[in-house]
Amino acid sequence: MRKTIGWDDNGKQIFQNLGYYESRKEALEALVEFNKNPYSIESSTITFSELYDKWKEGKFEGISRSAINGYNASFDVCKSLHHMKFVEIKTKHMQDIIRTCGKGHGTLRKIKVLFNQLFKFAMENDIVSKDYSQFVDIGKNTEESTRVPFTKAEIERLFEVEPHMEWVDTVLIMIYTGLRIGELLLIKNKNVDLQEAVIKGGIKTEAGKNRMIPINRKILPMVTKRASAEHEYLIVNHENKKMSYYNYYEEKWKPLMEQLGMNHKPHDCRHTFATLMNNADANQTAIKKLIGHSSFATTEKIYTHKDIEELRKAIESI
Repeated sequence: MRKTIGWDDNGKQIFQNLGYYESRKEALEALVEFNKNPYSIESSTITFSELYDKWKEGKFEGISRSAINGYNASFDVCKSLHHMKFVEIKTKHMQDIIRTCGKGHGTLRKIKVLFNQLFKFAMENDIVSKDYSQFVDIGKNTEESTRVPFTKAEIERLFEVEPHMEWVDTVLIMIYTGLRIGELLLIKNKNVDLQEAVIKGGIKTEAGKNRMIPINRKILPMVTKRASAEHEYLIVNHENKKMSYYNYYEEKWKPLMEQLGMNHKPHDCRHTFATLMNNADANQTAIKKLIGHSSFATTEKIYTHKDIEELRKAIESI
């Protein structure tokens, strides 16, 4: 289908191609949408891949390497959409990706998040006027959780070897703060208040950003030892610079688990934190605040002294 968008100096029509459609009905819908919002040539022809490149320019600033890897992996799964004009992508195209990619529910959820993000970006930039991603169905999660909390004996073992084994302290810090590894690696020393024994940090969701986490007395010496005016970040590499997720996981975490004879992933620390809190009958509201669950999402989180003391009480219960 094409539409007349003007006339040249010789009086000939100038056409703009709107795309190719399987039926007259789809073509007319596209024409109606075009008339509602007359896209520029670039906007009407931009592909899924090109839109992704534009979107990630702003999105990838300030997020963790693991989050970036997750988005890139989801994008790679959508190869059949890469060269499609974004204005032509409908629910059925995205649903086909979900149906045929053979990925687990966790990955399907990440793929749908990418669809949501791209359609939101496209609508903000007047490329489309309808969000078809909202209709994508990834089904119910029937998979058993692979997250296994550290046992009491394993935690005791970690404390036992911590003075003699490097990087064991990072495992315990995550277990007793609930921080994701991506969050821990982004903690700056300026956001660690040793006098008040509080860490300010967190990413990923509105509820999880910049949450206040009292430092459990069991790990306070470890955090104190890590904090240094000589480097910007709490956890640093051999050059005293911010450590990447890949380097931490491959060079520190995996060898450490092998040496200790344990089989855990970094996210198991966060799962352990939640389990310990629940087992200690900690205040449920405090648990949500500390973990950064969406039920605590507010436009601006304001922590009073009373709030901090309630969170500290919950932290010290484990």
